[in-house]
Amino acid sequence: MSLKVSNSSSKDDVQVGERLYLGMDFGTSGARFAIINKDGTILSEGKKEYPKFTINGLELKCPRKLKLLFLLCSKTEESIDWLRSWKVTLFSLLEAVPVNLRPLIASISIDGTSATTIIIDSNSGEPLWRPFLYNESCPDALPVVKSIAPANHTVCSGTSTLCKLVSWWNTEGENRESALLLHQADWLLWLLHGKLGLSDYNNALKVGYDPELESYPPWLLSQPYSQLLPSVQAPGTSIGYLKEGIRTEFAQVLKQRLQYTLAGFPKDCVVCTGTTDSIAAFLAARATEPGKAVTSLGSTLAIKLLSTSRIEDARFGVYSHRLDDKWLVGGASNTGGAVLRQIFTDEQLEKLSEHIDPMEVSPLDYYPLQVVGERFPVADPKMVPRLHPRPQSDVEYLHGILESIARIEAKGYSLLKDMGATQVDEVFTAGGGAKNEKWTKIRERVLGLPVSRAIQTEAAYGAALLALKGAQAQHNEQ
Repeated sequence: MSLKVSNSSSKDDVQVGERLYLGMDFGTSGARFAIINKDGTILSEGKKEYPKFTINGLELKCPRKLKLLFLLCSKTEESIDWLRSWKVTLFSLLEAVPVNLRPLIASISIDGTSATTIIIDSNSGEPLWRPFLYNESCPDALPVVKSIAPANHTVCSGTSTLCKLVSWWNTEGENRESALLLHQADWLLWLLHGKLGLSDYNNALKVGYDPELESYPPWLLSQPYSQLLPSVQAPGTSIGYLKEGIRTEFAQVLKQRLQYTLAGFPKDCVVCTGTTDSIAAFLAARATEPGKAVTSLGSTLAIKLLSTSRIEDARFGVYSHRLDDKWLVGGASNTGGAVLRQIFTDEQLEKLSEHIDPMEVSPLDYYPLQVVGERFPVADPKMVPRLHPRPQSDVEYLHGILESIARIEAKGYSLLKDMGATQVDEVFTAGGGAKNEKWTKIRERVLGLPVSRAIQTEAAYGAALLALKGAQAQHNEQ
């Protein structure tokens, strides 16, 4: 259970009376934290992978039916006790905050994976079911959801939070009356502030919340399971102070059993509502004006554009998150770095890229996919990968693939514009592909826009900015 921490602060870096802001990112395989000052300067950051606790060795404080379910799911991902893993990781990150910075932490916020869903008892907070992970699909519930939701709504996907809720509701005959739905970030923040039933409008989007109307829609509220839905606030809203139990009694228990200590966080440390990991990563790039966009070149290609208009179309997987008075419009293609790694090693990619002339137009026309199927910017589940003909020169082949991915990116931004989004005027890049300068030049030519690498891309940094926002808002209200 290794934890890597880097500190860029000293006693001389932190001014007397200065307040700091802590953000934590809970991703798919591990978690990170970042501590910033009011100027956005990082003073400390760290990361750790999730420890893997299996269900079999645990004494679960939950219904016998749930214990049996966990045990039946042995030797699968479902047998991992994710709640325990996330909780231990949360307190590991808090413990990793440098002792000299702890008394200065004014606020905390957390982001989590979108659509990771937790059903708990509203009285005790104990889990009533194993967590539904972000990428888990519930096809059994999809026909029901499609029958009640508007056509092409964001919830009309098997992985949506609403599908997970409906699937649980139709499976579980007991505990319905006391059940409550939380998202991953909601649950982690509850451990810190102690107030059950609170969420943010980014996490709540995929359960059906309408951030434009600032309410759940009538078609959802008329369903019997609507009683499980949490109340919703804007991301970065101050909820309450860090629990006394975290700072004192609970910290002492941890010190005895797990050799942790959390002493030092101030009494006025505020806990704020969070967001999703992808939104936090966008916030980290500090693209704050309409027309600014972030392209993430990881294993897949994802684009997010700040727009004055809201765009929704489930056919293309396009939906909009609210960011204050603007909309963050996003879409994701199945093309990206994973295809490149199927063909080239990292070393080959680096060496071959050196010989590419980014100002030269490649005549090769590919559609790089790992497997059959695409939904953005083309909605075609039967689309076949196109990576031929392959020229003799590997440099030309790589050039063709990079340029083809750039064309897909350009089509994505063009589609968003056609749907009514703000015209993109500048693109920041995140992900591993941002390091390839030749690819950046190719994309700049194909897009006809300035393209640069985002200075900050870590979601934990975006969560810290949310914490800063929450603390500033509370200060202005006082």
